[in-house]
Amino acid sequence: MSLLKHSKLARRLLAGASFGLAAGLVSVSGAKADQSAYVPVTDAQLQNAGSDAGWLMFNRDYTGRDYAPFTQITPDNISKLTVAWTSGKIDIPDGFEDTPIVNGDYMFVTTPKDHVIAYNAVTGAKLWEYDYKVPPAAYKTLCCDTNNRGVALYGNLVILGTLDNHVVALDAATGAVKWDVSIMEPGVGYSISEAPLVVNGKVIIGSGGGEYGARGFLVGLDANTGAQVWKTYTTALENEPGGDTWPAGMAKTGGGAPWMTGTYDPETKTLFWGAGNPGPWLATMRPGKNLYTDSLLALDPDTGKMKWYYQYTANDTWDYDGVNTPVLQDITYEGKTYKAIVEANRNGYFYALDRTNGKLIYAKTFTHDISMKGVVDGQVVGNDEVRPALDKTIFTCPSFLGGKNWWPMAVDPEANMAYVPTLHACMTMTGVPVSYAAGLPFLGETFKMMPDPSSPGVLGSFQAINLSTGKMVWEHKSADPWDGGALATKGGVVFTGLPDGHLYAYDAKTGKQVWVSPDLGSGIIATPISYQVNGTQYVAVWSGWGGVWPIWSGKLGAPLAKNPRGGHLYVFKLGS
Repeated sequence: MSLLKHSKLARRLLAGASFGLAAGLVSVSGAKADQSAYVPVTDAQLQNAGSDAGWLMFNRDYTGRDYAPFTQITPDNISKLTVAWTSGKIDIPDGFEDTPIVNGDYMFVTTPKDHVIAYNAVTGAKLWEYDYKVPPAAYKTLCCDTNNRGVALYGNLVILGTLDNHVVALDAATGAVKWDVSIMEPGVGYSISEAPLVVNGKVIIGSGGGEYGARGFLVGLDANTGAQVWKTYTTALENEPGGDTWPAGMAKTGGGAPWMTGTYDPETKTLFWGAGNPGPWLATMRPGKNLYTDSLLALDPDTGKMKWYYQYTANDTWDYDGVNTPVLQDITYEGKTYKAIVEANRNGYFYALDRTNGKLIYAKTFTHDISMKGVVDGQVVGNDEVRPALDKTIFTCPSFLGGKNWWPMAVDPEANMAYVPTLHACMTMTGVPVSYAAGLPFLGETFKMMPDPSSPGVLGSFQAINLSTGKMVWEHKSADPWDGGALATKGGVVFTGLPDGHLYAYDAKTGKQVWVSPDLGSGIIATPISYQVNGTQYVAVWSGWGGVWPIWSGKLGAPLAKNPRGGHLYVFKLGS
């Protein structure tokens, strides 16, 4: 990213700040006429979220599977799926990446620029809306659009993170602010775009900003007051365990942003959270493994203390963050049963790890991979031949957007498969001089997205992977990037969207396409959800093109440059 491109992005984001919802908290007359009283969300309800009728957290439940146990919608009757209600167009020209959250007949959504809206989940009646005022300084240090990926629920609260590094709790029934705390000042490289996770009464959320050299950290806040209980950094200083994996002083600006929502195992009381890329990107400036960047961290959710870690990509120089959702799923591999974590990593490998100790079970490529050489002693190792250096240009795959970026895959425990939205793109990279300055990009590399010569005409695919082997079972290819999340259901249907503005449904076992939505007004980069109210199953998804692809894909993304902008929330059910 050049400084010129960085400044152009900041100006575009600032220029777009006038779009959006009405300012402040808005009361909608008559919206609550048929609305039930809000039922507070308890710790027990969160621990059993997988069987709840709603959709209580970002990945539905603590396992991170994005799997709904509903059977009303099947491959046989999905042709009857129709629009139940829609939000209408929300005129913000940035990426809509929110996962709607549902408790009873209350649905809570976020939009770019940190707006929150509450709807009746059955009728679509707007209950309230809240417009967080993002200061201009926050827009200057955003990597990848003004997105907000959603809220967390606890008690009577709706909790969100903001682009200027606040965590805000709203009254679920009214939208009134209950508490508002800052965890870092804006404009120095940090931002928050992820949905929080509530565990044992603590709001857990991580910082973004790895491209700015911002030292990554996670915090645990008291859910009732916002008071900070613990803070854990994701890069190790010289006097800390792992500090010898950095050159002297560099861990302070070493990135490692834990910018995506993690998962939790109540049985072992272990929090799992991914840490992002090191800074600067140019690895020749920071020899060593650079712990704990590009790693999965196993933490105590009550104290933030690390139990173990697994590093996916040591001394990363390709921007292969380790933040993709660590999904909890028991598997059988080569005749042995494991309590596992499975993840489709940005470095192009699909991993299965033992979640009790962090040991590798297997790692298999799921997209064309030149950057990695293979598995050695339980680790995937990098290919030194395609490491950029000062004035050295390399070509490699996958691109810096990874084999899969942040958008969640889904795991169906009954089908024993993961459904992975996959990217097929490569890049060139060249090392350039760089020095750290707070609030400015800290990369040391220029880059250019390139087509993948191994899959001409294909930029994305949606593939099913057998969890017992790590091998693909079926696949759908696309000329567009596949950067919408996935939803699996017990009814045997898997949902995912594309930039062409359609939501697609596939038979979970065979991969047969069984349904496609009408045009939803804009491209889909969000994750669909499913919930039930009064025995009726619904499927909901945002359309709203934006995010990383149009900002960073260059000429490779030109065919989508004129994609319509603006968000639409669509909710579907069977019948009219």
